[in-house]
This record gives sequence, structure tokens and C-alpha cells, in this order.
Amino acid sequence: MINERLISFDLKADFGFFKKPDINDAYLTYNMLHKPALLGILGAIIGLKGFEQNKRLPDYYTLLKHVKIGIKPLETDNGNFLKCFIGYNNATGMASKEEGGILQVREQTLIHPVYRCFLLLNDGNETERILYDYLKSYRAEFLPYMGKNDFSAWWENFIEYTNFSCFAYDRNYRIDSIFRKSGVKASDFISKAENGRGNRANSQSMYIYFEKLPVSFNEELFQYEYGDFVYSPNVTFSKDTKFSDGDFYVVEENQVIELF
Repeated sequence: MINERLISFDLKADFGFFKKPDINDAYLTYNMLHKPALLGILGAIIGLKGFEQNKRLPDYYTLLKHVKIGIKPLETDNGNFLKCFIGYNNATGMASKEEGGILQVREQTLIHPVYRCFLLLNDGNETERILYDYLKSYRAEFLPYMGKNDFSAWWENFIEYTNFSCFAYDRNYRIDSIFRKSGVKASDFISKAENGRGNRANSQSMYIYFEKLPVSFNEELFQYEYGDFVYSPNVTFSKDTKFSDGDFYVVEENQVIELF
């Protein structure tokens, strides 16, 4: 019998940077923590190896990729974290194609990012059991960082949930974590909100945040695979609104989150 544990912890840093790989003029960051980045942080905590050679996935990914995770941003402005641009100069002459040239880089940086991270762990898996012990005791083999080794991270508020179950769509609900939108349009969310919250005259009091985020690595191309995510914690959905992607869980009888 599989003994599953659902836990959460609040991951924090003064700054963060999760680089978007498709833009080079300026280094831009994802706003949300994504699953490959979180797996890297978890791998650092328990001392798993990272990227060491081309065309080989790191140990942390191969050992943890099956773990279901959920992410809830905290202390945001309608889902957004404050950001700024930081400029860097590299005058070593080795970073620019021109001899003696100076490479100038502008890097977008998250300010005080905080995420509540949910993990569904199998107590029968040794790696996951070690991860549970390290997170609960606030220990780490390697210093975790928020996407860049300049930005050290820490975690607080470890919680193990004693009451959780798959969501049965037996009531109207809100989703407290980010979730995949499964092809549903923003207008569908608004029109399905209850108690008049979906009326366009009242829609200023609610928000729907969208972002395309990495969900995994393509194991042949060694590139990110993406999903379209939504964060809308103040939108109420009808029980008839069902999302086909991911698994939704009820935590402590009232909080609905997606684990993917």
C-alpha cells in the first residue's frame, strides 16, 4: 500500500531569477516558480547532482520528475511580483565577439518572491522520504537559491496535511494554486463566477493571471516543455466547470489546489 504524504512549505528569497530561454537582448524572468526550477531547488536541498554534461538530464530531475507539485504565489500584486532591471558589464574580453569588447547585460529580477510549494510524496520511495525529512527539519546539503546562485533561498512554515482528498466537483469552488487552463478562455472563468462576481461591472474586484511556464524537459531535445497556467484565487467556479489537465485536491476540507 502506498503511503502518500501531502506537505507544503513557504519558499522565500530577497531576489529571484528564472530565465526565459527565448530572449537574449535582455534576460527576462518568469514571474512564477515553475516545476523544473522547483525540482532543482529540492535536489539541492538533499544533495542531488545537477547538470554536468550535454544531453544528459541531471540526477535531481530523473529522480524527482514524477513527484506531483503545486505552487501558490504569496504576497503578490494580483499575481505579479515586483521586478526591476539590473545592469551588468563584462569587460574581460571573453564575453564579446569583438576583441576587447564589453558585454552589457540587462537582467530582470524578482523582488522578494515567495511561493507556497505543495508536494505529494510517497513514503515508500527512499529519495522522497529523505526529502520529507530534510524539509521538515529545515536542513540542506547545498544552499538552495531562487534560480540564480546569487539569490540564496530559505523556507518556512512546513505543514503536513492530515486531511486531503481528490476533488469531486461536488460544490462550487475556488482554486488557490496556479493551475493549467485546459483551453478554457478568460471569458469562461468570468461568466462562471457566482454571486455576481462574474458581472463585467464588478469584474475589477477580481483578477485572472496567465503565464506560459515550463512543466518538464523534453528528454530527446533537452528543452523545456510548456503549459499555459492561470492564477485566479478570487474567482469562484461552478461545480460544472471541470478542468481536464492535472489532478485537483481538497486540502483540509476547503482549499482546492492542482498538483501536476
